[in-house]
Parts: sequence; C-alpha cells; structure tokens
Amino acid sequence: MPLTFADPGVENIIRKIGGNSEVRAHLENLGFVVGGTVTVVTSMAGNLIVNVKGARVAISREMASKIMI
Repeated sequence: MPLTFADPGVENIIRKIGGNSEVRAHLENLGFVVGGTVTVVTSMAGNLIVNVKGARVAISREMASKIMI
C-alpha cells in the first residue's frame, strides 16, 4: 500500500519506490530505499512529515504515493 495510508507512529518497511528515474533518485537521496524503514510522524494539509534514517523529512502526498510499504 502507498505510504499515504500508513498510520502515524507505526514503523513500516519500504517495499518499492515508483515513479520515473528522476523521482526515484530524488527519494533515494532523501533516504527512502527499498528495505529501509519509514515512520509517518504527522499528516498536515495533505503533506506528510516522516522519520527516515533518523531524520525528519517533509514530502508531498504525491511523492508519498510513490513509496510502497
């Protein structure tokens, strides 16, 4: 399921990163890699704040929908 449907505070494993090669490269640079863990901290105005590799990152709902958990 996409990261947009994850419950806040629950740690999830990243199964797949979708999108074109530029989007995948951008997400990898932010720390979103297959097999890594991601936790949704909060959802505000459609955007997500997530904890990935010990850092908090804000991503849009569009980007979050490309991350499968």
